[in-house]
Amino acid sequence: MNKDITDLKIGVLGGGQLGRMMLQSSTDFNLDIHMIDPDPNAPCSKMANSFTQGALTDYDTIMAFGADKDVLTIEIEAVNTDALKELEKQGKKVFPQPAIVEMIQDKRKQKTFYKANRIPTADFILTENAEEVKSNASFLPAVNKLGKGGYDGQGVQIIKTEADLEKAFDAPSLLEKLVDFKKELSVIVARNEAGEVKCFPLVEMAFHPTANLVEFLFAPAEVAKEVEEKAYALAEDVISKLDMVGLLAVEMFLTQDDQILVNEIAPRTHNSGHQTIEANITSQFEQHLRAILNLPLGSTELIKPAAMVNVLGEDGYTGNAKYEGLNELLSIPGVHLHLYGKKLTKPFRKMGHITITDESTETLKTKALKVKEILKVKA
Repeated sequence: MNKDITDLKIGVLGGGQLGRMMLQSSTDFNLDIHMIDPDPNAPCSKMANSFTQGALTDYDTIMAFGADKDVLTIEIEAVNTDALKELEKQGKKVFPQPAIVEMIQDKRKQKTFYKANRIPTADFILTENAEEVKSNASFLPAVNKLGKGGYDGQGVQIIKTEADLEKAFDAPSLLEKLVDFKKELSVIVARNEAGEVKCFPLVEMAFHPTANLVEFLFAPAEVAKEVEEKAYALAEDVISKLDMVGLLAVEMFLTQDDQILVNEIAPRTHNSGHQTIEANITSQFEQHLRAILNLPLGSTELIKPAAMVNVLGEDGYTGNAKYEGLNELLSIPGVHLHLYGKKLTKPFRKMGHITITDESTETLKTKALKVKEILKVKA
């Protein structure tokens, strides 16, 4: 690419909070960023150099959007990969590569890729409908995951006993052996066109008991050094075997016997990397931009231990968002608030996140629990 990075026209498919934080990071490099999203009031709608309202899954819409762009990237996987493949053929730089996005869109193909490439993951069975799930009752306890369409905990059912089989998806899905894990971990790994690879420090996640999405995150994860090194090696192995350019979130299970299994991957900036804005020398959003522009990757060194708390819409409230407890929250040392610009709240909708930095990991946990109780999003 012969153009200076400031002369490139960069298109981003998706205009949500991940795109918003990418935009905020892009201003440091004076990049020309253009966004498309189906929601006219998307978080990026008033921040990008230009904003297009349009369906991310419509072939003609994406072809028209990409026609005058030099580089295209995503902040969500639910996009039309056929259009991206055609734009790639026309000479556009498209990262992550459309074929990889297409594979990751289908959890069945994801799992098959792991197996074919000897990437450790939970045992699984591919199923076409609910009857096939029920016919594999001997495989329980297991998790039934829709092949396509699941997002933020949707499209996942835990099936522990035969009585739970009524919850099985009557669509192409997979039945994955329920893993007896002691921790859920994540590594954000980046790779540029030159083949340079860097991992962010391993983080530990705690999930909301009913919404099935990340509620707390702690960095660094409290694990043995050998577990940490194994996690980095695994993340680097996955992105290298994909031959992917961009940023990849690799979610993992740490089993009771200290084995690491890949759970799922996301080819974009990710909820498990939000703390990097304050806690690391380079944020995940800057690193993503560096990777897709084939710039040297930035240092991922942790400046201070950090916790991240997702700000979720309160259960029972739908309507124009109102934030209770802001003054008390912002009086706590080390607290950094990020609101996503979403006007409407609904139960468990991601409305923002809070990063807490502190020298002490114990203090971090205490503050994280306190912060969760202070800020409430109601209508």
